Amino acid sequence: MSDLRNYAIVTAAYWGFTLTDGALRMLVLLHFNALGYTPFQLAFLFVLYEFFGVVTNLLGGWIGSRLGLTVTLFAGLALQVAALLMLSAVDPGWTMALSVAWVVAAQGLAGIAKDLTKMSSKSAIKLVVPEDKSSTLFRWVALLTGSKNTLKGVGFFLGGLLLATLGFAGALWAMAGALALVLLACATLLKGDFGRSKAKVKFTQLLSKTPAVNRMAAARFFLFGARDVWFVVGVPVFLASQLGWGFAEVGGFLAAWVIGYGVVQAAAPAFVRHSPDGVSGEVRAARLWALILAAIPAGLAAALAWGADPALSVIAGLGLFGVAFAVNSSIHSYLILAYTDADTVAVNVGFYYMANAGGRLMGSLLSGLSYQVAGIAGCLLTAAALVAASFLIALFLPTGTAERRLPA
Repeated sequence: MSDLRNYAIVTAAYWGFTLTDGALRMLVLLHFNALGYTPFQLAFLFVLYEFFGVVTNLLGGWIGSRLGLTVTLFAGLALQVAALLMLSAVDPGWTMALSVAWVVAAQGLAGIAKDLTKMSSKSAIKLVVPEDKSSTLFRWVALLTGSKNTLKGVGFFLGGLLLATLGFAGALWAMAGALALVLLACATLLKGDFGRSKAKVKFTQLLSKTPAVNRMAAARFFLFGARDVWFVVGVPVFLASQLGWGFAEVGGFLAAWVIGYGVVQAAAPAFVRHSPDGVSGEVRAARLWALILAAIPAGLAAALAWGADPALSVIAGLGLFGVAFAVNSSIHSYLILAYTDADTVAVNVGFYYMANAGGRLMGSLLSGLSYQVAGIAGCLLTAAALVAASFLIALFLPTGTAERRLPA
């Protein structure tokens, strides 16, 4: 019962963090786009955010397994407060080089914070669901992932709204104050060494995984690269620059998309037939939905080449992509937990989300580069190629209960 209570507190803290994470993304993107930054420069602002996500997930899983998930959660919340306050100090009188360096460094802190907090919350599920309840695990993973993305969407809208009403610095101060209260509440309520591994994992074991975990990580890398290659820079800049939308409109639309995507993620178990062994049917579903997902940006790029209305096509295509991506992502989030055990969950989840962060880093850079070279169509074609790679890797995911935890 204590673990269930701790899990509820960790999840509530993650929800609060997610609001600030989504708002921060939109604040930075819209503010610096309005200052005249190019698409590739905008993408570069997020380089350390994504890069430190790679490092943090790897080391955070190891730290969480040795010290407990409360340590990684508190560290994540505190670093996010520091990152928000650091960003609020940006001075319009600074040179572009100094501004970029400062923002990139602050975003690096935010990237560490995000992945420490996420790893803590995602790992906590495995500790409170019995080993033989795979269908329950899938529902809980889908609910947490879906609710997180719904709140991130609300954060996108909140970021655009705060930027329009309080300005850049005022919005950051407000978010830092609210998150500091969340950290204080967690420090008061969360007890014990929740999530500490009974067996001490050596640092040298971090990259020694089972084939199932390795392949899931590789599939996740390309899946999230495909999402961010057109979502991070391409779509927001397209809406603001090509369609002339304002801050609140761009933030509101992306918020609606992420909220809808989160709702579909939460409902993903209804789209997937549960198999008795908890793996074989879910792996087949991951392959099918990856194939569907690859076809959407490829078809949308073809429609634009044939003269379809760009605004209508991108908005409708983004909706279809969101549905297919949400189901695929939810299946992935379940499978990584199905492929691991409770005692090594923090390390394996950390390794898996390291690949997730690596994919986002690649996607963020390719988003700015693809849009600058070939516009929104370039982003779409790149996304289709990355999802196709994820599908090919999914063909090699193990489906038998005996092989899914074999050592590498």
